[in-house]
Amino acid sequence: MLKYANLVLLVLLPVSWFAPLLRAGLLPFFDLDAISVMSGLVALWEKDIFLAALVTFFALVAPLAKIAGLALIQFGVTSARYLPVLKAMGRLAMADIFLIALYIVLAKGVGLGRVETGWGLYLFTFCILASLALSHRAERGR
Repeated sequence: MLKYANLVLLVLLPVSWFAPLLRAGLLPFFDLDAISVMSGLVALWEKDIFLAALVTFFALVAPLAKIAGLALIQFGVTSARYLPVLKAMGRLAMADIFLIALYIVLAKGVGLGRVETGWGLYLFTFCILASLALSHRAERGR
């Protein structure tokens, strides 16, 4: 059962990258622009390539590699001795949720902007937390 839940995460996580995390606007009477993980990364690549590469690793590569690695272990393709590495990758991937939460708090505190959370934020958060839970269960089941 856990290995199939992990495969579902392999599909849901990339979907969450394109889903609207939040909608933000400068003033209350302007339309809100949807922001996703991918749109944020595209904007970041245009401004700072080094930072964009770091964020890409921590927001996209690390979570997906962790989930794929766990699937390989669960289906018997790879040894369970890689579980500590996968757990460390999961901890690195949590940094992006903190940054998104911090952005929302800061934007609402400024008073000039308006931020509304989108369904993608919940999906993205679910994927990361589910991935952590699955890796924890896999580690306990060894």
